[in-house]
Amino acid sequence: MTHPMALSLSQAQPVEAAAPRRFVFVLMPSFSPFDLASAVEALSAANNFDRIHRFDWRVISETGQPMQAANGLTVAVDGALSEVGRGDLVMVLGGSLTHGSDILFGWLRRAFRLGAWLGGIGGGTAILARAGVVNDRQVTTHWSLRSALIEQYPALHLSRSIFTVDRGLATCAGGAAVLDMMLHLITERHGSEVGLAVADQLVCSAARSSQQDQTIAEHCRTGQRHEKLTEALSLMRREMEDPWSPSEIAAQVGLSTRQLERLFARYLNASPKVFYTRLRLENARALLQQTNMRIIDVAIASGFGSQTHFSKLYRRHYGIPPHQERGLS
Repeated sequence: MTHPMALSLSQAQPVEAAAPRRFVFVLMPSFSPFDLASAVEALSAANNFDRIHRFDWRVISETGQPMQAANGLTVAVDGALSEVGRGDLVMVLGGSLTHGSDILFGWLRRAFRLGAWLGGIGGGTAILARAGVVNDRQVTTHWSLRSALIEQYPALHLSRSIFTVDRGLATCAGGAAVLDMMLHLITERHGSEVGLAVADQLVCSAARSSQQDQTIAEHCRTGQRHEKLTEALSLMRREMEDPWSPSEIAAQVGLSTRQLERLFARYLNASPKVFYTRLRLENARALLQQTNMRIIDVAIASGFGSQTHFSKLYRRHYGIPPHQERGLS
C-alpha cells in the first residue's frame, strides 16, 4: 500500500538504515474503522515526515473476503492470511471471545514462533488470548471486555491502562488510545523527533503514556466530586462476584452505614444496594453479550446466587430475560 521514496545522502541517518517494518492488520468481525484508520494514518505520517520509507502495511482477513465493521461499513482487504516474518507486527483488530478459528489461532502461534510481534486492539486481545500467545505478558483490552476476559482467563495479566507493550506483544484498548500506542511504537523505533512530527501532523498535542488509565475517574463519571463516594464506587466496581454489604463498604471507606446511604441518596439518587445491583447487572449484560458462558455462570460471576432471582432482576432492569440478550429462543 506504500511505495519506497527516494532518499538523498544528506538525509541518510544510521537509525533509518533498517528495512521498513511491516504491519499486518487482521480484521475481525465488528472491528472499528476508526482504530484501523488511526493506526494507518500514524504509519503514513511517519513515512511522509522526511521522505524516509519506514513502514509498510497490509490489511487482511482470515479468508481474504471484505470485512464488515461495527458501524456497518464494509472494508476491502489486500488478501487472506499469509506468511509473516521476524520483526513484522501482526495487529488483530476487533473480535471477541466467540470469534476466531483454529486456522487463525494456529497462524498467530506460528507467526509468534517465527519472531513476529503480535498486537491486539480492543477485542483483538481476546483473539490473542484464545490463541494462547499471551503467556505471562501483560495485556490491555477495552474496558467493556475486561470482565469477560477475566472470567475466561483468570490467570491473564490484564492491565487497566490504555495500552501495553510487553516483550513482543502490543495491546490497546482501542479508540483514541490507538494513536497513543502507535506514537509509542514509532518513537521507540525511530526516535522522538519522528514521533513528535507524527503527533503534530495528526494534531495530537499530548500523547498519553502506557500508564494512563483507560476509564475516567469515578467523580468524572458521576459528575460529582466526593472522596468517600469515589472510594465506595471504585470498591463496588472491583468486587462484583462477591458483593460487599453496605455496612462493609461504609466501614471500608470510613463512614457509618447511614452516612453512606445519605451520600448515595444525595449524589446518585439511589441507595447503595440499588446502585450496586445496577452495576452488577451491567457486568452480567457484558458477559452475556461477549461470551458463551452459561447463564447460571454469568449470574454467579456478577454476584447473584440464584439464576431465578438474577433473571427476574435482569428482566425488570432491561425489559428482556437474559437468554434473549443473546438472541436465543
